Amino acid sequence: MRRALELARLGEGRTRPNPAVGAVIVCGDEVVGEGFHPQAGEPHAEIFALRQAGEKARGAELFVTLEPCSHHGRTGPCAEAVLAAGIRRVCIGTVDPNPQVAGRGIARLQACGVEVCSGVIEAECRRLVAPFAKHITTGLPFVVLKSAMTLDGRTATVTGDSRWITGTESRARVHQLRDRMDAVMVGIGTLLRDDPLLTTRLPEGGRDAARIVVDSGLRIPESAAILSVQSAAPTIIATTHAAPAEKIARLRARGAQIVVTAAGEGGVDLRDLLRQLGTSGIQSILLEGGNILNAAALRAGLIDRVMIFIAPLLLGSGEAPGIFAGRGPERLVDALKLTAVQVRRFGDDTLIEGEVQACSPA
Repeated sequence: MRRALELARLGEGRTRPNPAVGAVIVCGDEVVGEGFHPQAGEPHAEIFALRQAGEKARGAELFVTLEPCSHHGRTGPCAEAVLAAGIRRVCIGTVDPNPQVAGRGIARLQACGVEVCSGVIEAECRRLVAPFAKHITTGLPFVVLKSAMTLDGRTATVTGDSRWITGTESRARVHQLRDRMDAVMVGIGTLLRDDPLLTTRLPEGGRDAARIVVDSGLRIPESAAILSVQSAAPTIIATTHAAPAEKIARLRARGAQIVVTAAGEGGVDLRDLLRQLGTSGIQSILLEGGNILNAAALRAGLIDRVMIFIAPLLLGSGEAPGIFAGRGPERLVDALKLTAVQVRRFGDDTLIEGEVQACSPA
């Protein structure tokens, strides 16, 4: 199953609207077939593995990170292909969260005499498909909050200088994240301060995510770098009905996509924005700040995973900004809690990440 997870990650971020899936077929002690789902419209992981295994699949075991589908979509149901190949046992990482499947694939296999076990390395398999799961069940994208801070909790100096808090290894990891996400989102404050490109810069090039700027007052300069970047991914500006129509027209002429939302607390209604983005097919968003946007997303209950890079620096300032703006809770019992926490090192920096345990609107 760990090998199946490795294979599945090769398609991570490339398969929407489908989930990333990996499969391994074992006959005795020999791996006879492997596969992963590369993109929508291509065969699923099980089909690639079955093709590679050929006749050796008969009587073999299939390890697959996600329950084989049982319905007809752009491709045929994998459960039927597994049955036709003569697989005797199927080990599944996690049940498919898609209501069209949700156990039906397992039931179909068991009804035909195939031995099925599920929940193998389930936490990792569920984490892999978390963006797909949230999108298919709620219509909203999965939001990962990424930030970098000093050891004393500051994301910039009092003058706004934040380049660079973290080292090269941490920044390379962020570009790997962008390569696997559908969109990167920042607030207008970050854009005005840093004029970022929000592109993916890896040695092998990588894939750009859609670039989203939350800008309720449409303050974005028409000279902003994000409006001139050469990229196949779109630049999306989220604003409100109060934005001037003339500037909307000029920005659209520059190639930007404009999303107009209802007015929320202090500007753009983030839940309405995410609903519209989810309807357009975006399943995952890397939220890169700043602290006003981070706080608004937190209060709206829209953050699903948190990734904080901590650098061994001390600013010693009580006025420098932190990850979140605003007052926050008065009692520790009301603090946001993370589960499945992981701690990793990137050079001298420490990455702490975890899933949001309970995030509901205030």
